[in-house]
Parts: sequence; structure tokens; C-alpha cells
Amino acid sequence: MELRILAPTGALGAGFDAAAFRRGVAARPHVIACDAGSTDSGPAALGSGRPKLSDQAVARDLRLLLTARAELGVPLIIGSCGTSGRDTGVDHVAALVRDIAAAENLHFRMALIYSDQPAGRLRHLYEAGRLRPLPYAPEIDRELFARSHTVAMMGVEPIQEALGAGCDVVLAGRASDTALFAALPHMRGADPGLTWHMAKTIECGAACAIPPSANGLLVHLRDDHFDVTTLAEASRLTPRSVAAHTLYENADPYRVAEPSGTLDTRDATYEAIDERTVRVRGARFVPADGYSNKLEGAELVGYQTVIVGGVRDQVVIRRLPELLPFARKYFADKILDVFGGAVRPEDVDIDFRLYGDGAVLAAVEPQPLRPRELGVLITVTAPDQATAHAVATFVAHACSHLPIPEYDGLVSTLAYPYSPPETDRGPLYRFTLNHVVSGVGPTELFRTTTEEL
Repeated sequence: MELRILAPTGALGAGFDAAAFRRGVAARPHVIACDAGSTDSGPAALGSGRPKLSDQAVARDLRLLLTARAELGVPLIIGSCGTSGRDTGVDHVAALVRDIAAAENLHFRMALIYSDQPAGRLRHLYEAGRLRPLPYAPEIDRELFARSHTVAMMGVEPIQEALGAGCDVVLAGRASDTALFAALPHMRGADPGLTWHMAKTIECGAACAIPPSANGLLVHLRDDHFDVTTLAEASRLTPRSVAAHTLYENADPYRVAEPSGTLDTRDATYEAIDERTVRVRGARFVPADGYSNKLEGAELVGYQTVIVGGVRDQVVIRRLPELLPFARKYFADKILDVFGGAVRPEDVDIDFRLYGDGAVLAAVEPQPLRPRELGVLITVTAPDQATAHAVATFVAHACSHLPIPEYDGLVSTLAYPYSPPETDRGPLYRFTLNHVVSGVGPTELFRTTTEEL
């Protein structure tokens, strides 16, 4: 048996080299699959329902994928539509697909798989004790579900149902990245360990190539191994680069959890066939005792205005860490003075990040830094945008003239690259759920509709 799987890019809309893609199409793959989303970029897409990448970029990639699918007569599977996999994301990508199909005179059967979770269902699962937090997940209670927007992450089974119903194009909500590539091989009876390992290897397209890129990979999946080949010119694969991808987004490079079990790569081997191809053997798949789905949730927490500034004066740089606590006290008093009781200081968060002096690692910076200059990011978060902006205006003004004991009179402390310095970011979101729900059927949390184009 041989199955050929084409992963054209690591993310729909990230773009890929058309010539490299055509090389993959020329190999006559049995399925084309592509991920379209992730939580990597934070909670905004899930909380707001807005995709990360533009319609123009997504439509460009979709046109190439849909016309190639029509040429080959094979399934096209896209997962986590609209970045977050929300129902609105599935519908949005479906609208782009319909426009392209009409323009290109394409005909196919399309499945839309939805993964939004209603608050009532989540409360029931919570009260039944069927929600388990993943490491470092936030605390939850039954009231949270009404405030959050939550999706469940599907495995292969809802996708397989759509393929079994004769669907040519599958647009899935939130899905395990690997499930997109594993669904068809599982249906064809491929070895589950090789299948899941193959899927893990190509989930991000040519991210495991040297150099990493948004381009694609082609897999030849056989009875006792799979060969993975990079498609772009001037790119290559090595056993190390392929093996290293099992650590991407995983704390354990040897055990990768899926809804139906765990991929075990401890006995996997990696062999260079040539500069562009690596052969992989030996992974096993260990079925779970019970099925589970991951839940992801996000909620609106406020509105934000940001201020970007910089300073090179060494005296100011030395004094800033001790001046900022006094500045926060001043701003709290100013909020009371300006807004009276309408806005409480505790309802507004004013945060300073000193880039060049531990902004990324903050208190756990391994050794003291001696910056020659600082970038200062100030964020003001409030219950509404108008309040965030109003507070930011006096924060920006005061921070441009902080009192420096070494200097007499008025001095300039922060320099702003923009006028006005305040930029409204809009709504701010946070993750609320990073949990697993157990005791569910493989398709129980998902809904599928089909249509003919």
C-alpha cells in the first residue's frame, strides 16, 4: 500500500510557492490537507471571531488548493477555519470557497463541521465532573461558560464521517492539526503509529525543513515507513530537522496526545534518503482507555490603549525602575481626581514594559542588564475604550516629564515616535479554558452540514 499526502503550507493564508505546490500536485496525492488556525497567536481570534490572516491572503491560497483538488479529484481538508475554528470562522471560509467555486466554475460537495460549545452543555459537563484542566490551565466555575466563547478540538472521526459521506471539500472548525492529515490514511487501513507520526511531521508544512518556510511537504506513506519530502527549491530535510518537529508545541518529544490515544515515538528512526527526503519508521500509537476532546475558551476582559516610547539618557534609565511605582500611585490619584467615582483606580491597569531591561523575562532575568537605551511599552487597560484612551493621555503626558532627582528643573524622560502617542488597540481577551472533556463520543461535540456547489 502507498498513500500520498500533500501538505501545501503550514497555515492557510500564510502563502506558499506555487511552483513547489505544483511539484506536489504532479505526484498525484490522494488527499490535500491544510491547517488554518492555532492558539499560538493568543486569545484574540477565539474571543473576537476575527481571523488572523486577511481574506485576500486566504483566498489566494484557497484558489490554488481548490483548482488542484478539482484537477486531481481528491479530497481537500482544511481545519481550524478562521484561525480559531469558531463557527463564524467556518462560515467565513465557506463564503470565500463559494465565491472561488463560482468564479472558477468548480463543482463539489462540501462539508462544514462546527465546533462551538454552548454554555449549557459546558455547565452540564462541569457539574458532572467531566472537565479536567491541562497543566497551568486557569481556574473555572460554572458562571464562566456564559462569558466565554468555547470550541472543542476534534480528532479524525468527524472528518472521516464527512469523507465517508462523499464530501470533496471539508471545512472543519477547531481540529487537531494532525487529524487533518491522519483522517484519510486511517480510513484506508494505514498503520496508526506511522499515520499519526506522519501527520505530526507535516502539520506545519515545511516548518521542519531547512530553512523553515511556509511551503509544503509531500509524504509517501507505506506499510512499514513513510518518506517525507520537501517541495521548495533550495530547501532540504535532515533526520534531525524531522525528528525535532515532534518537540514543536509539545513538552515531551516522545509522547504526543490525541483525542483517541497517544503517539509514542521512542522507537522511531530517521534516515536520510537524499537531501530532500527523510524516511521514518518505528512509531507506535497507544489507544486511550476513553475518548476525550480538548476545550479552548476565551473571554473579553477590557479595552486597551498603548503608548510606545524610548529613552537613551543613562540617568533616566537607572531611575525608571524606582520611579514607576511612584508614577502608578500618581496615576491612581489622578483617576480619582478626573473621573470622581465613575472610574475606580482598581478598574484600570497601567503596565510598563522596559524592553532592553528584562521586559521578556522580567523578574527571572538570569543576570543584570546594562542597556544603552530602552524601549518603553505602556499599556492602559480599562472596562471601555474611552476610559482607556482618556487615562492614557495623562499617562503619556506625565511619563514624558518624570522627575529625575539628578536634574534640576523640567527634563524630558520618554521620547515618543508618534504624535499623538496614544494608540487604541481595542478589545483585549484572555484564555479561560484549556481543559479536556472526557466520556464523550468521537463526534458528540460537533455538528456537520453538507452542500452541493
